[in-house]
Amino acid sequence: MKSLAILGVLLIHASAGIVSELPPGSPSWRSALFWNAISRPAVPLFLMASGALLLPPERELTLKKLYTRNLPRLLTALFFWAALYKLVFLARMDSLTPPGIKAAAKNLLLFRHEEHLYYLHIMLLVYAFLPVTRLIARNGTRRSLEYALGLWFALGILYPSVRGLRPFALLAGIPVQWRLNLTYSSIGYTLLGHYLTAWRPRPRRSLCLLALLSGFSLTFGGTWAASRAAGALEEGFLEGTGVGVCLEALGVFGLCQGARLPEGLERGAAWLSRASFCVFLTHIFFLQSFARHGLRAGAGPVLVAVPLVALLVLACGCGAYALLSRTPVARRWLV
Repeated sequence: MKSLAILGVLLIHASAGIVSELPPGSPSWRSALFWNAISRPAVPLFLMASGALLLPPERELTLKKLYTRNLPRLLTALFFWAALYKLVFLARMDSLTPPGIKAAAKNLLLFRHEEHLYYLHIMLLVYAFLPVTRLIARNGTRRSLEYALGLWFALGILYPSVRGLRPFALLAGIPVQWRLNLTYSSIGYTLLGHYLTAWRPRPRRSLCLLALLSGFSLTFGGTWAASRAAGALEEGFLEGTGVGVCLEALGVFGLCQGARLPEGLERGAAWLSRASFCVFLTHIFFLQSFARHGLRAGAGPVLVAVPLVALLVLACGCGAYALLSRTPVARRWLV
């Protein structure tokens, strides 16, 4: 699941420039939107996998371990890579001057980081809430978990998706604040991952496929229609808390639960799963470097170029992990 999620992240970012820059509805735009929409459950899948791994009651996680190991490791990786991105940017702009470095340091401390690092900002909150979500997972019955997930879906997925539509757009005052924002809604995905693993370990394949296809249709079709109407990219249907993206994540998660891989592929997926954090942290470096040399998805037939660029970045990210994981300090704190 984490292997598929990191592939999805790379496909999203390889196609992002095309869907945001080209006129909505053009053939290249549609091809890029296809890859972008089908890959959108990537971050929800990471969150759901985290819930499946971290919330089982039998897994030991004390407050001491959380605040002396898990959170410090995440913070170290976050600030190291955020600082490195800023230094590289300053070097490329010939701005490695005292004022430039001072401004970068200020932005670093204020969590104004490279855009994709928002996921680590979310994970800080996910980790901080683990004692609470683990309490729910340990003591909650199946029905109580389903009730909690129903509230999460209503206020964190459905309500934000329809907020701009009538009659919901007419609401004012406190009801507007009922919805969960992206950050807190992300915590719900961890509970969903735990629930699907603990209570529904073998979902029906047909239902998973239906969820995936219907979610993709809503994400792709909704973005296409809204963007054509606005004359520019409308990202509402692409949000990680969108109904379509949530359905896609449910479908992929269920299909992964029922999958049985040959031994060789199993080992490869396990290795890529371990490398996924490093690939995520470094992939923007490689995407930007390739783009500076004219190697971008828009340089060729988009339907083929997007996955090729994503696979090339994946190979580079895996190479970075193979090198960094040989160093004990980097393996423990940075990747």
